[in-house]
Amino acid sequence: MTDILREIGVIARSLDGIANVEFKQFDLTRGQYLYLVRIAEQPGIIPDQLAELIKVDRTTAARAISKLENHDFIEKKNDPENKKIKRLYVTDQGQAAAAFILRENNYSNQMALHNLSAIEIAELARLMTMVKKNVEADWEYVKKGGKRTY
Repeated sequence: MTDILREIGVIARSLDGIANVEFKQFDLTRGQYLYLVRIAEQPGIIPDQLAELIKVDRTTAARAISKLENHDFIEKKNDPENKKIKRLYVTDQGQAAAAFILRENNYSNQMALHNLSAIEIAELARLMTMVKKNVEADWEYVKKGGKRTY
């Protein structure tokens, strides 16, 4: 059997390594760029929703959010209806960085899919969506205390 997860891991680590080098100019470290882009895409998202979207625990998300806020990439604003809820928004500096990151992401997508036909790309996207759903279901199960049997 082909170890597809190993291949996915190599791809993910390679692209993450590239991003860590190319995003150094913004003083963004491991994975912070992912949070920044998701906040830019969904202005007003709350930290718990962001953690769920990225598939990390709330503590990990809180650390990344704090670093982005300290570097003036994002800001927290009180929800107008519930002052206990803090909503996340990118600053002008954050928006400029997010735009650069999205351009790099588009380039990486084009590079990764080079020499694949439109039909192959569509099939790959369909299959990866299925894989993602399978893994997300398992992640939810384990996150809620479930134990997988191997």
